[in-house]
Amino acid sequence: MLRLSVHPFSPASSSPLHTCLPSRPLRSPTSAALTASSSLVPPSLRRGCTAGRSRRATTMAAVISPVGSSGLVQDLVSSALTAGVAHGLFHFIQGLVERGFCDLKLNRKLMHITIGMVPLLFWPLFSSGRYARFLAALPSVINIIRTLLLGLGVRKNEVVVKILSRSRDQRFFFAGTREQREFLKAPLYYVTAIALATSVLWRTSPIAIALICNLCAGDGVADIVGRRLGKEKLPYNPKKSYAGSIAMAIAGFLASIGCMHYFHTFGFIEESWRMTFGFPVVSVAASLVQSHPNNTELDNNLTVPLASFLVGSLIL
Repeated sequence: MLRLSVHPFSPASSSPLHTCLPSRPLRSPTSAALTASSSLVPPSLRRGCTAGRSRRATTMAAVISPVGSSGLVQDLVSSALTAGVAHGLFHFIQGLVERGFCDLKLNRKLMHITIGMVPLLFWPLFSSGRYARFLAALPSVINIIRTLLLGLGVRKNEVVVKILSRSRDQRFFFAGTREQREFLKAPLYYVTAIALATSVLWRTSPIAIALICNLCAGDGVADIVGRRLGKEKLPYNPKKSYAGSIAMAIAGFLASIGCMHYFHTFGFIEESWRMTFGFPVVSVAASLVQSHPNNTELDNNLTVPLASFLVGSLIL
């Protein structure tokens, strides 16, 4: 008769040596040390930390994905929400001008700051889909079309022209004069720069943050501060002041740092010392370009984002 025998050292063996040795995976000294150190933490504290991370992740997912799992639907809703808020803000400032509550130049710069910064704050609402960045740039594209229609005279809105144009006399704007050509430069550069920063660089790029923050917050604050405190003019440009240039660099830097931390909270950007020290360099470079005498011919809305992009590409 054929008899089956079991090797004494086989896994099926019921020898005392095998039964007394526990079956454990091999661990490296590092993992063993980490396990030992974590065992020193009270279980209640470990459970609290885990629950806190879980609550934050759940809350963040609810904020980023407000309409379910469909990325395209989420992006369409987010784009519509961004456009709606920007459109409402635009008409709110337009109403202030019509009722004469604020100075026209102050209203222009308030719009310059907010219209570009508000869409930036809505970027975390979009999904990680391939069309997300383009749908996020759609409100800026709508503003480009609106600007072209106004600049070409197809659409007429004298109040909007008064807000966005630097010219004091609007009577001959729609006759193809210098005011119309000027309107096709500055506002068009502004919305185009924001649209490109959104669709090309997007929310994982610190360059996009620096570009929009220096264009909107930096340049806008520079004009507000410069008109009120700018008694001391720059030696190379009597139209610009020390106060305005310094305010632009500080405002652009603080806005960039704030947006860096904001996008880091959502996990799009990793905060670093290089980025922290790079943002003020970009802001100073943008401020110097904005104060250059030749910048009057080119326009701040073109040179500031271009300088921010070039310098940011080197150091961020």
